[in-house]
Amino acid sequence: MEQLTHINENGEAVMVDVSGKAVTVREAQAQGTILVGPAVLELLQRGDIAKGDVLAAARIAGIMACKKTSDIIPLCHPLPITKASVDFEILPSQQEVRAVCTVKTEGKTGVEMEALTGVSAALLTIYDMCKAVSKEMVISDVHLVRKSGGKSGDFFFGKEGTRL
Repeated sequence: MEQLTHINENGEAVMVDVSGKAVTVREAQAQGTILVGPAVLELLQRGDIAKGDVLAAARIAGIMACKKTSDIIPLCHPLPITKASVDFEILPSQQEVRAVCTVKTEGKTGVEMEALTGVSAALLTIYDMCKAVSKEMVISDVHLVRKSGGKSGDFFFGKEGTRL
């Protein structure tokens, strides 16, 4: 059975010691959606949200969040991010916006938390910029899509048949 890596033998929270690990290229991608409803969707598609370019602001927020993940998530290592991107897809039939965050580094630990933090911040920014139109928005399905590099190897969401 796998052990929790952030808990020591005394049950105390600790930062994982990665000093003996090799530096490798690591990449992670996370995604999530925000259900915005018809009024917000129409304004997003027309670019008419009063606060400005929603997706541009959300993209910047997501990238900034990737870079600040260790300041937000306890015990997370600060990492030299070599790539961070946030892309959006408007899904009219579902009245949703999908955000996808991809993060890359060369380091001793992975960037899964950075990708998850980035996509979360991007979605929260969409909510913030659109809440004057409607507060009835739902952020959901934030999850790791894939990751590569490191001791545990590659991961692809749903590949092991364990999708929740």
